[in-house]
Amino acid sequence: MEYVFLTAIGVGGATIIGAIIGFAFKNLSHKFSDIVLSFAAGVMLAAAVLGLILPSIEYGGKWGIIVAVAGIFAGALSLNLIDRLVPHLHKLAGADIESHGSANTNLGKVMLFVLAIAIHNLPEGIAAGVGFGSGNTSQAFLIAGGIALQNIPEGMVIIAPMLSAGVRPGKTFFIAMLTGLVEVVGTLLGYFAVNIASVILPFALAFAGGTMIYVVSDEMIPETHAHGSERGATYALLVGFCLMLVSDVLMG
Repeated sequence: MEYVFLTAIGVGGATIIGAIIGFAFKNLSHKFSDIVLSFAAGVMLAAAVLGLILPSIEYGGKWGIIVAVAGIFAGALSLNLIDRLVPHLHKLAGADIESHGSANTNLGKVMLFVLAIAIHNLPEGIAAGVGFGSGNTSQAFLIAGGIALQNIPEGMVIIAPMLSAGVRPGKTFFIAMLTGLVEVVGTLLGYFAVNIASVILPFALAFAGGTMIYVVSDEMIPETHAHGSERGATYALLVGFCLMLVSDVLMG
């Protein structure tokens, strides 16, 4: 249990680390952030397949593949529904947040952007917690590490828009910290859910894997390919994916 709690703090704390970097380097280039986010996307993609979906098939027995496919689509559809209510990174980060509208309008757009990140952090945190439900601690750490890596650039990108919209630095950092706290809550929810009802573990693993694949495909890849760094972003994704493959073999 202590590993789960420490992992929850680490996953949520990664957003705070990103926020600190965002304060220190307010004008990071798109190319740098795209490379970092692409690397995280590769890690998350491998973690979803190796740490969540394949174990889901294994634990599901003779119905494993059916449960896994159902769980993957259920996870993706759940985030798709959330996106319809509150769009996320590539839909809002590319929006005209710093347009010439009123200060209140700009602030409203920025806070919608931050709210979207907070809402999306919940299922990502649940994915980290569910990983521990399988009993494979090394795999769970790999999954949590991939999500934490993704949270660093996510924490970075919310700082500058809030400061530009007139939010005080102290309040900006507090809001960023709250988005990370959502992930802590999600991690604990995921862990306790699969431990209370272990029968749902195969579906929960696939569901978490589906949410991670959805995030990679629908949000991270479009965002990293939107600023002219497609080639570097692609290779960064491959490096992240292969690093996870090697880690899985070494820790397996």
